[in-house]
Amino acid sequence: MSIQFCGWETYFDGRKHLKPGQQPERGHGYSMYHGTHKDSARAIITSGFRPSAGGTLGQGVYCSRVIQKAMGYPGNCSPNDRVVLLLRVRVGRVKKIDAQNWNLATTWHQNGYDTAWIPPSGGLEEDCVWDPSRLTVVGIAHCTDPGTKSDLEKLIKQHAKSQARADKGTQGNCKVCGKDGGASHSVDKCWGCAERICPFMVKHVCKQRS
Repeated sequence: MSIQFCGWETYFDGRKHLKPGQQPERGHGYSMYHGTHKDSARAIITSGFRPSAGGTLGQGVYCSRVIQKAMGYPGNCSPNDRVVLLLRVRVGRVKKIDAQNWNLATTWHQNGYDTAWIPPSGGLEEDCVWDPSRLTVVGIAHCTDPGTKSDLEKLIKQHAKSQARADKGTQGNCKVCGKDGGASHSVDKCWGCAERICPFMVKHVCKQRS
């Protein structure tokens, strides 16, 4: 089967890990962490995040690029019941919340931003992402119980496989590009606009940049 390649009009950041104090850039994807109870972790992996109703940065999903920050959450949880999820986060349009912009601490999304970011000024940096679909669980960064960690990692793999199957039509054709899925190929979200894409598409124009 011959494949026509026309290039891609989207982009992502190969530097998945930011340096301390470095501001996330618009439209890029980064590795971050989220602390939760081990029972909640299962629901997050299979059904996605549910945004917090409130907090320092208002409504959204809270995460951090610093694992020590995530390991402190949830606060009312025993350390043995706490799990830190490794995430892939597409930050979209980012608003830095510092002393000069504190008036936007809980209204940043209404002003057109996808993520709010508190820099590490006297503490550990924190991010709040409005849309849960911008976060994908890709691993378990911390779990004191080896059995629980193994079960959660299996669940992550199972969910990824079921998502891949959902992206293929009943006749074995990929729902995204329409080509024969006999030769397996991955389907993922565009880092910029979250549209589902696969490498057999002739072209993808990122809505975030258009």
